[in-house]
Order: sequence, then C-alpha cells, then structure tokens
Amino acid sequence: MKKLILYIATSVDGYIAQPNDDLSFLSTVQREGEDYGYGAFIDGIDTVILGRKTYEWVLRHAEYPHADKDSYVITRQARPSVGRIQFYTGDISSLVNELKNKPGKDIFCDGGAEIVHLLLKEGLVEEIILSIIPVLLGAGTPLFKEPRPYEGLQLLSSKAFESGLVQLHYQIKASQKLP
Repeated sequence: MKKLILYIATSVDGYIAQPNDDLSFLSTVQREGEDYGYGAFIDGIDTVILGRKTYEWVLRHAEYPHADKDSYVITRQARPSVGRIQFYTGDISSLVNELKNKPGKDIFCDGGAEIVHLLLKEGLVEEIILSIIPVLLGAGTPLFKEPRPYEGLQLLSSKAFESGLVQLHYQIKASQKLP
C-alpha cells in the first residue's frame, strides 16, 4: 500500500520559514550537484499534497515543480483544476485514504505547517524525511503546531552532508500513538 511521506526542511530550532514566509535560509546549504536525495525521493512518488498557501508561494517564485504528478492543493475555496492540479475542499482523511488505496507510488506531503499538523493529527503520515538546515532562525513558521500530537518514531536512516545539513528519515510507529 502507498505511504504518505512528509519530506521537508527546517531550521535547527524548528522553523520551516522565516517571518513573512521567507525561505532564503534554505539557500545556505545549496551546493552544485547536491540535491540531498530529493531527485530519488521524487522518483518514488506520483502524488503531491500541499496547502494553498504553500502552493501560492511556489507559484510566486517559480513554475510549479510537480506538474507531472497528481497534485491536491488543500483549500477552503473551490477552484477549477489546472492540468493535474486539483483544488480539494473535502475531508483530508477521506482523500488520503482514497489515494493510499490506489495503485502506484507513494504520496508526498509538501507542506505547509497547517497541512502537516492536520495530517499528523489524523494519523495519516507514515514517514518523515526531515532535512535540518544548520541555522537558528529564532522566529517564523514552526514546522509543528501546538498542540502537537504524540508520535513514536523509529529512525530509518541519518546522513550528514558537507554543507552541515543533516537529514533524518523516520518511520512513525503506529503502536506508539497515544489517543
């Protein structure tokens, strides 16, 4: 069965963006020819779930990078589909469970914090690939919102890169979830 995987970068102090949705801190680890496993990860997915704010931020800064994947933008306002991008206003649990039961590759949660919180709260995420950027931001958008759901994690792998980025790959232990 397909898995829902959160693949995301954060500062050491847990922020995915600086104030005003500034992601410039991510560039501190950019190195020629180094994608930190992102290309291999993307090859293993066929579906992307992301929030409307994240989607709109991406469009303000670049072309949508997942146009070749089925994408679901979670939003409160219905909009017509654009290519393979659907704007989804229904129950996120129903959507994820439906997607998991379809044949194909895994599902990528591309953020943002509100969607991550909702997916974790509903127990829908199986794995987390967390890239820790070697910087303390002190303020911004925290990756994990309060109240944070309890999740037991099993480390599948860890890798340190020359840039100082550390990538942790966890599996969520279903047996360690609390009510």
